[in-house]
Amino acid sequence: MRFRVLVLAVAMLGWGLTGCVVVEDGEVGVQKSFGSISDEPVAQGIVFQVPVVRTVTRWNTKLQEIKESAKVPSSEGLIVGLETSLLFRVLPDKAPIIRKTVGRNYIELLVVPYLRNAVRDVVAGYPVKNIYSEAGRKEIASKIREFLRQNLAPRGIEVVDVLLRDVRLPEKFRESIELKLTAEQRVQQKQFELQQARKDAEIEVARAEGAARAQEIVRSTLSGSYLQYLWIKTLNENPNVIYVATEANLPIFRKIE
Repeated sequence: MRFRVLVLAVAMLGWGLTGCVVVEDGEVGVQKSFGSISDEPVAQGIVFQVPVVRTVTRWNTKLQEIKESAKVPSSEGLIVGLETSLLFRVLPDKAPIIRKTVGRNYIELLVVPYLRNAVRDVVAGYPVKNIYSEAGRKEIASKIREFLRQNLAPRGIEVVDVLLRDVRLPEKFRESIELKLTAEQRVQQKQFELQQARKDAEIEVARAEGAARAQEIVRSTLSGSYLQYLWIKTLNENPNVIYVATEANLPIFRKIE
């Protein structure tokens, strides 16, 4: 008798443990009872469930990411490759509605199709050069984000952000851009060389003007009294130098060997 009670107790304990669901932070529970899904989400904590009578499914409400690769036509009809990321999360109070109306695979049935449609429709209105530019990419991402918010928010999906990670241009267009950038770099180099040459010329002119000014100052200061001063100074500093008179009355100094 005691053995039967022990076996029954162990069985009930095992059933109790297997009949528990732990709803963690960043999750909500979706409750199903007798085939009917409750409109109210189950909060975090330990939830007891009984098969058929009450079952609880955990739903992720944390931030999620979808990466999408697509080849879409531009306004000129050129095919552009795009790498897109969508950041989103399920609104906790809307999880039961999504479970009812879409199902557990809501990402494949709801989020991904809207993302693909948004990327294709928005990009088709832009020329390739705008898609490639930083400003154009930001504008495209903003329009895709707004499109998804308008269509997914009523269904319980919060769109956090849309990122254009990479743009792959058509080969011919990419080559033309590289040639244009190379030509612009050459023009910038020539402009730099021209500015440098002008600066060098200004420096040389300044040097020449300075030298001419110095010579003018020297000529203006060569008076008779100044030359006599130099003569006396030279005789005092160099005893082996003699003075030789000239017809022009200018002193000439010669060193005695």
